[in-house]
Amino acid sequence: MSIRVHGLTKLYGEQKAVDGISFSARKGEIVGFLGPNGAGKSTTMKMITGYLQPDGGQVFVCDTDVSQDPLSVKQKIGYLPESNALYHDMYVREYLSFIAEVHQLKNPEAAIQKAIDQVGLHPEAHKKISQLSKGYKQRVGLAAALIHDPEVLILDEPTSGLDPNQIVEIREVIRKLGEHKTILFSSHIMQEVESICNRIIIIHKGKIVADDLITALQEQQSTRTVLVSFKEALEAEWLQRLGHVISVHKTDTYTWELESNNEEALRKELLKLAVDQNLNITTLQSGSKSLEEVFRKLTAKAS
Repeated sequence: MSIRVHGLTKLYGEQKAVDGISFSARKGEIVGFLGPNGAGKSTTMKMITGYLQPDGGQVFVCDTDVSQDPLSVKQKIGYLPESNALYHDMYVREYLSFIAEVHQLKNPEAAIQKAIDQVGLHPEAHKKISQLSKGYKQRVGLAAALIHDPEVLILDEPTSGLDPNQIVEIREVIRKLGEHKTILFSSHIMQEVESICNRIIIIHKGKIVADDLITALQEQQSTRTVLVSFKEALEAEWLQRLGHVISVHKTDTYTWELESNNEEALRKELLKLAVDQNLNITTLQSGSKSLEEVFRKLTAKAS
């Protein structure tokens, strides 16, 4: 495994920011690392990279114990922190040259150009970092994390501040990198996580409350959704009276999203309603819970 975390704990006074968590991630895997603000995500990432010392437990990166050989681990990790601190008085290439020198790269110019091309920095590469938009500053941070071709990438909110087009471009970069690297990826944007990751870890109040494939987590929830469209406009009360409906949400004039703990029974009730009331159903399909709904349910349950 490229990342192995066992019993990891971090204390701030009497508060356990991270409370004995364990997980692993292998090469070729993009793992979404999710949690509410203050859940312990960034603290965990900083301990994996060696920037923070744990109060208990162990972290191994590419079979190297972070506490025993932090310098070796830093050579194998590319880290983009949430704050993304940069030297604003430097030019883009000058800054990346400095990072390449820190890593003692044998062919720094080639590495700099490759990183610039990977993250789409070329149009702004001649500028001072202070002159860049927030989105391009984020790209500089990502380029710096990639420049030494690390085996493991730790990305804390990597698309923060990017416009929609830039987000799509960086997603593609991360997907391609994930084919050959291990990526631990944190974001508050659930659609982004769904589009990039197939497995997620959810942490809440310092503890892991879920670790599985996104599809598996959606299937495990006790309720399901049914999408139904009618030719006619209905009042919500008609659907709320059905025996197996938990909640009703109107998505447009003729379409409803119904939550149920018995999908098959609800389908039969909808068909009976249509026959009894002379209604025309145009769409009737199953829908899995969105990742956002799964996240809210798991963190609410843990609270």
